[in-house]
Amino acid sequence: MDDCIFCKIVSGEMPAAKVYEDEKSLAFLDINPVSPGHVLLIPKEHHQMMDNAPDELIAYLFTSAKKLMRKIKKSMVADYVVVSVAGMDVPHFHIHLIPRYANDGLANFWPTKKYKEWEMEQIAKKIRE
Repeated sequence: MDDCIFCKIVSGEMPAAKVYEDEKSLAFLDINPVSPGHVLLIPKEHHQMMDNAPDELIAYLFTSAKKLMRKIKKSMVADYVVVSVAGMDVPHFHIHLIPRYANDGLANFWPTKKYKEWEMEQIAKKIRE
């Protein structure tokens, strides 16, 4: 895609601090990291969102993500690595791999809410149907 910044990184038009690359994927450091070592893993082929990508590519990427998580955890001496697929900032499917530490002061994920007593089953039913 001509105006996609991640496609420009894949083609070499834009620079990136690459940490992993193979025939289907590319991983590089996020320029606005949550913590040092925050990596973005993308398919080289353009897919706007995860639900637009073929299942076999998604499986491939998450297998690569697992390998990268181990490397990130070890190299950054992190307690764990968070995996997130938000995808709102750049319209190219990407997986965030964020090293985290037990006392890093960051929120666990995002603010949570409580369901009303009747609400959980109603929403679960909606999703099932």
